[in-house]
Amino acid sequence: MKQTTDTLMLVRPSDFRKNEETAINNFFQEELSLDDASARAKSEFDAFVKQLTDHKINALVLQDEGHFDTPDSIFPNNCISFHKRTAVVYPMFAVNRRRERQLDYLRALANWGLIYDDVIDYTSHEAEERFLEGTGSLILDRVNHIAYCSLSARADAGLVHEFCLDMGYEPHIFEAFQTVDGLRKPIYHTNVMMSVGTKFAVVCLDSIDSGHFRQLLVDRLVQSGKTIVEISEEQMQHFAGNILEVRATDGTAYIVMSSQAYLAFTPAQRQSLESWAKILHAPLDTIETGGGGSARCMLAEVFY
Repeated sequence: MKQTTDTLMLVRPSDFRKNEETAINNFFQEELSLDDASARAKSEFDAFVKQLTDHKINALVLQDEGHFDTPDSIFPNNCISFHKRTAVVYPMFAVNRRRERQLDYLRALANWGLIYDDVIDYTSHEAEERFLEGTGSLILDRVNHIAYCSLSARADAGLVHEFCLDMGYEPHIFEAFQTVDGLRKPIYHTNVMMSVGTKFAVVCLDSIDSGHFRQLLVDRLVQSGKTIVEISEEQMQHFAGNILEVRATDGTAYIVMSSQAYLAFTPAQRQSLESWAKILHAPLDTIETGGGGSARCMLAEVFY
């Protein structure tokens, strides 16, 4: 199993806005004051997709037609993940995010010739108010079969273990926090503080308040062959952790991120990242401000 894929599924938004239901525990979200925010978000999305396709990365774009009032549909990686012939569907914290499943990702992929015979569906746990939001909550080391997860209202420890049993992964669970109005509060998704690539891991160690669990994470990453690029909490706030390694159809490795994230890295950190893959970035300011997520959140990796 490879860590990266050359095929990504993205959802083009219909009417992008700040999601009032997710803002209660996504502290990266801010108010969108621009009257043309939705148009700007769609423009950013289109430019981002063009960057991917110009660099020979397959981008399968599903258009949200706006029938279901799904303001966060631009972030499909939370709802579904793909593993060779298996798709996994996840229980979502926000009620309006559950409606994103009506976009029918699997039928869209079937129309592109990608048919998943086995579907593991955890959505029944929503009735128990237990959630696990895909590769937002789970950072997957697909080569070493390790699932990293920071617990939050959107990441239930029991469901992490259930996923690992079903998919053949080992769980590595911890708690990560950010400072909000002087208080330490759980980070809503692991993928804003951590990214695992083929040979590297970008991680905000400062967000793990427990020195014991911080060291356990460092040890696990090093033992699995990853070189750690440590980012600060301030860099994390600029989405430097919300990045993803992918590869082009010609085999070239890229690390995809927003321009805000790119500028947040120091020159030395960029040099380290570029020793493993080329950096590909695009401006996503409106999406990041209103959605509280960045480039990695927009990408559902398609393994087949």
